[in-house]
This record gives sequence, structure tokens and C-alpha cells, in this order.
Amino acid sequence: MTAPTSRPLTLDALNAASPDEFEGLLAGIYEHSAWIARRAADARPLGSLAALRRALVEVVREASEAEQLGLIRAHPELAGKAMVAGTLTAESTSEQRSAGLAFCTPEEFARLQDLNARYNATFGFPFILAVKGPRGSGLSRQAIIDTFARRLRNPVSDERAEALRNIHRIAEIRLAERFNIEPELGNQVWDMAQDLAQSSDPGFAERGELTVTYLTAAHQACSRALAQWMLDAGFDTVHTDAVGNVVGRYEGSNPAAPWLMTGSHFDTVRNGGRYDGRLGILVPIACVSQLKRAGRRPPFGIELVAFAEEEGQRYKATFLGSGALVGQFDPAWLDQVDAEGISMRAAMRHAGLPGDLDSIRALRRDPSRYLGFVEVHIEQGPVLNELDLPLGVVTSINGSVRMLGDIAGTASHAGTTPMHQRRDALCALAELALFAERRAASVPDVVATIGQCEVPAGSINVVPGRCVFSLDIRATTDAVRDACVADVLAELERISVRRGVSVSLEESLRVKAAPSDARWQTRWEQAVAALGLPVFRMPSGAGHDAMKLHEIMPQAMLFVRGLNGGISHNPLESITNHDADLVCQAFQALIDHLAAEIGPH
Repeated sequence: MTAPTSRPLTLDALNAASPDEFEGLLAGIYEHSAWIARRAADARPLGSLAALRRALVEVVREASEAEQLGLIRAHPELAGKAMVAGTLTAESTSEQRSAGLAFCTPEEFARLQDLNARYNATFGFPFILAVKGPRGSGLSRQAIIDTFARRLRNPVSDERAEALRNIHRIAEIRLAERFNIEPELGNQVWDMAQDLAQSSDPGFAERGELTVTYLTAAHQACSRALAQWMLDAGFDTVHTDAVGNVVGRYEGSNPAAPWLMTGSHFDTVRNGGRYDGRLGILVPIACVSQLKRAGRRPPFGIELVAFAEEEGQRYKATFLGSGALVGQFDPAWLDQVDAEGISMRAAMRHAGLPGDLDSIRALRRDPSRYLGFVEVHIEQGPVLNELDLPLGVVTSINGSVRMLGDIAGTASHAGTTPMHQRRDALCALAELALFAERRAASVPDVVATIGQCEVPAGSINVVPGRCVFSLDIRATTDAVRDACVADVLAELERISVRRGVSVSLEESLRVKAAPSDARWQTRWEQAVAALGLPVFRMPSGAGHDAMKLHEIMPQAMLFVRGLNGGISHNPLESITNHDADLVCQAFQALIDHLAAEIGPH
């Protein structure tokens, strides 16, 4: 972060202030709610701005529901009566003007007034939105209106929590301004993610949707951009390997020392988000740029791998990029064809890659040459968001089992078949789904999902005679996962006998759990604690490239919270520039701690 310039607020001043002075120094950070600063004074001494932000957040989290509602109601409506009358606080005036709300067209103003009225009638408090947005530079009026309309659909309890999260974001931006601090690395990461999202596959780009699948023109444009950014950041060498991974190497002061590997993937799901995978590439780029500017070389080198494929969208070859590095490239993949009939081998050669097995097999890494693998990733879930925590340390990547099933009953007339004589395939599946839900919920960190369900040739007046479905069960350890699988399958057998239906199942995927290496997890924990943040440990329910590298070297991951309920694989996937800056600081702290452990060569 940049150094203060013009008489900014400082932590020293806050730590030395009397309670009344402390409250006065933070006046206006939370709208008309001095009680928050007054209670946060008890958390001193504060060692970092992140610790101050957390102390303020915890005061609000521990407040009564009436106090929280009072805080929400202390905020003005967007483009509401207070703005028109000119009675907003200086902070709110600046924020609403930065978003152009003082310059609405008559149609926009009328739309906002209608939304304000509907929102108040639904929730009983004003709509709160950090109008300076996740980058801090201001949302467009259309983005504000779209968010307003979307959040009107939230349940009351969810929306109250979302209002408080936006109040914390407003306070975060105001604090940064009060301290005259700019999250430079976070801005760099945020901007690179925005720039990278300009490349998208045909058919999606025209609709403004982000889709980048393996070795398409958009994928190659991303590859070139990442390679150039690595060079600009100061990586000593950058190249594209035989499967399209972009590999940058920043040499350490000891050429004989093992390397630290990091990275993630840059392909996306269809109509996906900007940060899934890509954050784990952009954060190391920003951090290496800092090392280069400072003329620093840790005693170990840093190898950053932007994995070309993880999502399995164009070809059925999930974890292709990281799998190649651990010697798990299936030769049959080369002959797979995509929806247009283009084989993977042909796609590789069209992209300038050799497209032969010898070149791909040569990518396998020697684990003795590496200290380990670390990955930064957006959480892709709601946990950190609900806890108002920016970072979480991953304890394990869940192992998963996926199955495709087919239940066969008897199709019969919906009007003439008595209920006790039906062999309803869909009802059998519904019973299974409810059992799987109960069974998974009975054990910590186990999840079970029936994500696909279809009644082939189903009709409104026919008892379902057949139902095809998917089953996905995940847990932090293989033993716990397999116990859940066994119980669900045993229940399916009981259901089929009782209901007179037959079942066929095919296992389509089995992935081992990948527990974080204890020493590397501790290093992430130390990095988070060094920022003045509480250390929160959590499993990862989603799969990541780290689980492939786990097979040959120690690995550990750090999560960053996502906005909008933590949604991912979705255009609403988002992070703030301040959270991006915090994860850059954590990555830098990990490098510094590791350098201190190893010592000079």
C-alpha cells in the first residue's frame, strides 16, 4: 500500500487517543452511528488497518438486532429525499455524486424512486449499496439500478445481512480515504482481471458473457496477455508449454535451492466469473512485480503456472493443465473431439503446440526440485461472506464421488392408477434426495447433491416410469465420503425394493481428498495473522489444481471471500480491491516467512 501523503489519520494517533478522541477521529465512518467506534476502542492496541476494520465489523456483528437495524436506517436512500434536499452527510454526498446519482435522467430518477418505495415496503429499511463499488471508483447508474432490482428478490434476513455487508464496504472505503491509503496491488489485480475478461469465446462475447475454453482464440489471447504481464512484472523467463500452460520463473538468490510453485487456471466455465482460477495467477504477478521493484530475490525461485485447462468445458479432460505436471495426461484425450468435431490434437497444433505425447510427458515435474505448491483462490461459496472475513485458510480439498443413475418404474395413467399401485421413478428419486440431504447434514463438512434430474418423455398426465439423475457426494476425507456413499446407496436399495423399481448406477468420477500439508497450512495461517486478521480454517468443497499437485508435493491454499453471497461460476462473481490487496499482502508475508526459515544461501 502507498504511504500517507497529506496529514492522514494514523494508527498511532488512534492507539494514543482517549475514548472520546478515538470516537471523534472515526466520526462519519459509519453513518450517524458513533457507538460503533466507541465500542471498537476497547480492541486497542491496533496493529494494522485490517485489524481496525475487523474490530469495527465485530462490534456490529455483536450488536443487537435493534442496533443493527438502527445502523441500516441511519443511511439515506439512494437518490432519495435527503439527496434532493441537500441534507446528506459529506461522505454520502461525495459517494452518491461519484456514482452520478445527482445527475439522473428523469427516467432513471423515477425508476429509483419506484425501487426505493418497493424496497421500503418489503424490508422496512432503506436500500444500502456501496455505490463506489468493488474497485472503489464508482458504479454506473445502470449497475446500481440492476443491483437494486435483483436484491428486491432476497428474503428479509438475507437482505438485512447484505445491507450490513455493504455498510462495512462503505466504511472500508471511507477508512482508506481517511488514512490516505490506496490498495495499489489490489487495484492492479482487480484491473488485470477486468482486462483479461475482455476476451471471450464467440457466441458469448456478443452477449457480454465471459467464456474461455481450451485453446480457442479467446484462450490464446488470455495466454498472450498473461505472458506479457509476467514479463512486465519482472519474471526472468516466460514460456508456453506443450499443453498451453503459461509458465513464468522468477529466480531466487540461490540457484541450487528448490522452487516454490504457485498458480491456478485461466479457462472458465460458460458464462462464468472473472476471478475463479485467475485470481491465483494475478496475485503472484502483482507480488513478483513488488519484489522486482524492490530488487529482492528470496533464497528460492518462484515458478508461476497459469494452467491452461481445469474446467473440462471444451473437452472431457478436467485438470488437463495441472495433470500434465504430475504425469497424468491421458493419451486418449488427444483424439477427443469438441462439439464442432475438432480433435484436441488438431486444436493443439492449430495453437502452435506440438500435440504429441512425448512433449506432454516431458512436462512432469520432479518433486525434489520444489518446496511445495500454494494456490490463492476465490472461495466460491458463502462462508467467508457470511462471517464478514476477507481470508480463509484451507484445511483440505474435499474428495468427491460422482454417479449417474437410472431408475426404472412403470409409466401409467396419472388419472387411473391408484396411489398404492404406482411404481413412480421420480418419487423414488425424491425420497433418495431427501435421505441424502439428511445424511450429509448429519456429519460436519459432508455435502450431497442431486444436481440433475430428468423424466425422459415425461408427460403431465403420466406417472413417471423412468428418471435419470446425477449424485455428487463430497467430504474432507475419503473415509467419511465413502461412508456417506455407502449409506446413500444402501437407502437407494431399500427404496427400490419397497417401491418396486429397478436402479442402475455408473460411477463417473472419484477424486481423492487433498488435505493441506500441515507446515504449509501453518505458513498461510502465520501470513493471515501477520495482517492482524483472525485465522479462520475451512475445507474447500470445490476441486482445484492444488489437488493434482498434492499428488507429488505438499500443497496448501488460501481463500478470498467473494461478494454477492459468495456466488461463483456466475457473472456476479466479484471481489473488492481491498480484499485483493489483503491477499497480496498475505502472499508477500508467506514469501517473507519462508525466506526467513530458509535463510541466505
